[in-house]
Amino acid sequence: MLLSRSRATAAPAATFARNGRMKPNIAADPEERMQRLVAERNRKMATSAHAYVRGSTTRFYEWLDASSRPALPEGPQTWICGDCHVGNLGPVASADGAIAIQVRDLDQTVIGNPAHDLIRLGLSLAMAARGSDLPGVTTAHILERMMDGYEAAFMPQTAAGTSDASSDMPKIARLAMRQAARRSWKHLADERIEGVEPIIPLGKRFWPLAADERTAVNKLFAEGALRRLVTSLRSRDDGAPVRVMDAAYWRKGCSSLGRLRIAVLVAIDSGKTERHCLMDVKEAIAAAAPHSHATEMPADNAERVVTGARNLSPFLGGRMLPARLLGKSVFIRELLPQVM
Repeated sequence: MLLSRSRATAAPAATFARNGRMKPNIAADPEERMQRLVAERNRKMATSAHAYVRGSTTRFYEWLDASSRPALPEGPQTWICGDCHVGNLGPVASADGAIAIQVRDLDQTVIGNPAHDLIRLGLSLAMAARGSDLPGVTTAHILERMMDGYEAAFMPQTAAGTSDASSDMPKIARLAMRQAARRSWKHLADERIEGVEPIIPLGKRFWPLAADERTAVNKLFAEGALRRLVTSLRSRDDGAPVRVMDAAYWRKGCSSLGRLRIAVLVAIDSGKTERHCLMDVKEAIAAAAPHSHATEMPADNAERVVTGARNLSPFLGGRMLPARLLGKSVFIRELLPQVM
């Protein structure tokens, strides 16, 4: 049975757990969001050195600028991630069902110096090793392998269009690819919305939308471009009807806490052929990563993010769209089960 409810202005006093029992609701009303989000960001960043580095992109570039280090090597001005830490790499699926290891978060993407991505990734790996109490020699080996992998990308291309090192994928990467390929909508729904029922449960992770936010979401997904994005996967009928079933503010991430972020549960088609998908609507803000002033980038932040994604992670960028929501620049993508 489909469940429905109105949550336009405030959270109910309680929600149902998976077993049907009532549980206290810890969702925040729209007026309380910022205070709660700032406290949560500070708490998450204080848990470890790795978490702090991951959540402090702006500070990272301030450290680089203020340090007495030698000058960075100047690479070609090209699209970079801008926030290339280890958590932003992993399996990504294309609209056609192919899977690859690519960058998965491109909020900070700019046209800039690729050395910034290497330093950011190296720092992230070193902090992860430190947080695991690994010896310094292990950290050195990790960074050496990172540099080996970067150099391998410049190896001559084979006739098949891939580098000679493409078959030498590490075991951990092959395992991640296999696990991603086996995942289904049920896995995604269990992790993200605690079950396959067509609702987004309010609580610690999801908070209620204000009335104008819910109205804006419904209007946004009624547009033709969004409908085509939702039906873009090869398993879906391009002409299938699309409707918003539920939506909620999403308390997710660390450095992005405080921005507008909305999870939207969408139904595709109806009756026995009805399918569901989870869309991520995220506010795009100015990048902290230094960018080239000699090369033009899109002025709109969401267009910049989507353009960078299409250049750096085509599997992801091909499933993203820039848009406007309540006067804010946002980018939209579907969350697929292959992302773990």
